[in-house]
Amino acid sequence: MGINSYKTRYRIYNKLHPVKVGSVKWTKGFWADRFELCRNATIPSIYDAMNDPKNSAVFTNFYIAAGLKSGTHIGTDWGDGDCYKWIEAVANTYSVTKEKELDQMMDKEIQVISKAQAPDGYIGTQIQLSHKGRWRLRRHHELYNMGHLMTAACVHYNATGKDSFLNVAKKLGDYLYGVFQPRPPELAHFGWNPSNIMGLVDLYRATENKKYLELAGIFVDMRGSASQDFGKVPGYVLTDGGDQNQDRVPLRKETEAVGHGVTAMYLYCGAADVYSETGEKPLLDALERIWNDVVFRKMYITGGIGALHWGTSKRHDMVHEAFGREYQLPNSTAYNETCANIGNAMWNWRLLNITGEVKYADVMERVLYNSMLSTISIDGKQFCYTNPLRWRGDKHVLLSNDSYSRWRIFGCYCCPPQVARTIAGLHNWAYSISDEGVWINLYGGSILETKLPDGTPIKLIQDTDYPWDGHISFTIYSPDKDFSIFLRIPGWTDDAEIRINNEKLNVKANPGTYIQLFRNWRNNDTIELMLPLKIRLMLANQMVEETRNQLSIMRGPIVYCLEGVDLPEGIGMNEVSIPRDIQLKPMYDKNFLGGITFLDGVAYRVQTKNDHGLYNEMKGFDVKAIPVKLIPYYAWNNRGVTDMTVWMPIC
Repeated sequence: MGINSYKTRYRIYNKLHPVKVGSVKWTKGFWADRFELCRNATIPSIYDAMNDPKNSAVFTNFYIAAGLKSGTHIGTDWGDGDCYKWIEAVANTYSVTKEKELDQMMDKEIQVISKAQAPDGYIGTQIQLSHKGRWRLRRHHELYNMGHLMTAACVHYNATGKDSFLNVAKKLGDYLYGVFQPRPPELAHFGWNPSNIMGLVDLYRATENKKYLELAGIFVDMRGSASQDFGKVPGYVLTDGGDQNQDRVPLRKETEAVGHGVTAMYLYCGAADVYSETGEKPLLDALERIWNDVVFRKMYITGGIGALHWGTSKRHDMVHEAFGREYQLPNSTAYNETCANIGNAMWNWRLLNITGEVKYADVMERVLYNSMLSTISIDGKQFCYTNPLRWRGDKHVLLSNDSYSRWRIFGCYCCPPQVARTIAGLHNWAYSISDEGVWINLYGGSILETKLPDGTPIKLIQDTDYPWDGHISFTIYSPDKDFSIFLRIPGWTDDAEIRINNEKLNVKANPGTYIQLFRNWRNNDTIELMLPLKIRLMLANQMVEETRNQLSIMRGPIVYCLEGVDLPEGIGMNEVSIPRDIQLKPMYDKNFLGGITFLDGVAYRVQTKNDHGLYNEMKGFDVKAIPVKLIPYYAWNNRGVTDMTVWMPIC
């Protein structure tokens, strides 16, 4: 049975199910603009970088492994996986545009990758082109690369109907099954960054071969099962264990989010995928415990995660690029790796489909509009790795993977293709299907053409200027049929209003719920949803020491920030305070930072009268009203090196 059948997509333990690939496309507005930018600027920019020998992820390694070029391995151990993510981005784009050029680009690289694969199915140019040896050190990222290959191959198969890349993935999956299914004790500590779990479930869904699902479950079971002294086995090296790699406690017994942000998110995503196919409740229970820890104690207002460049966990393990302790959320040193932030959205997308609960969609949306988009420049061609919430201009002290300006090539290139594949495939997250009907998860101008599980064809056209405007309209085309349309009412809104065929619906649209609209839908029926986009002054929990007596500002799902370039000359960022009764006016400018709604208002310059030493007796302040212009956080760092802050003192 092919991957395009509904049966293959149907997850029996999910409440909601993704729509068939090719069923949705953006038409106009915010996400349509970014999809086009991804196609025309981001994908070509990344491809150019991946053919630049100075970059850390390059396609050249496959050509060398295939015997088509001479040379030695270039870049990082995880560069292969980043190349596979680029193919996934192209495949997601092709599923909408059907451009021959994109198809040919993928064919070219897939042919080389196929030739680079070893006869037994192993593929990893960082090992094949070196003397490192297979399965010696988990930080060699073998399973990370292989997982991204399997996922990209399934997306390619789904988008094109071709099995060229899928055959590579199946051969690889068979090899991995032979190596890991017997559970050799010397490999119990693999792997490091577990995209392989998601990849194996994707491969199971594409092929219906249950051994791939079995192996995905084995990789979940392996986490936390190995002795921390197991690295003493001759010929094997064990490093970065414990909390850094979510390997101290078996997942089903874990109570909190620990360690490296990306490896955590990939593990949680993979476990969610396994649950959706097996229904094993202890897995979901663990994921929900961890989710509560992340969202209520360890997540930034932008949806960013992984606060620490380096540090120590509560269990005294050294960690880096990692979660801190509860409420440990520094701003100027926030790590918030892009791949981790997007992993947070991926995880919440999965939990949304498992449960149908809006809280997961709200976190997903928060990431997408803020800590995901903050990575990519307005022109779609340059990137950053970390996503801090406070920046001190050219005086900022750079820590690992920080940079003053966005870059085109980099020593760790995992984030650009991660952004590209997410934007290119985001239309697949906008809608879900259940036995009851259609669920609308993301708002943006789009067309959905699909079938309900009983085969009923439906078409839905969404028109909106969201997130700048809260008016969203839908036109339904369907044979006379009773089914439900579920509208997401975000947790951040109040007083949402719904109209059907111009008549106001007498129903309370409670924040943080899906409103079920059940009726006999006919051609040209219309729905209007009005989400008030009021400006909200946000406070952090008092346990977050770095933001006490400070506020941030949101409008709808957008987090705003203040950049130094928008302050009056001679006024420093540290002097700016926000009145608790500030009046801000939203202003849309299509020619400013790619088209944004900024917020105009009046704040205060506050100067102390005796700011001479580290600590001083308070002897009064000079206070002066100043104009301020706040921009969406995602749009910062596009106008030169300048100060920036999300949190501002209250006065």
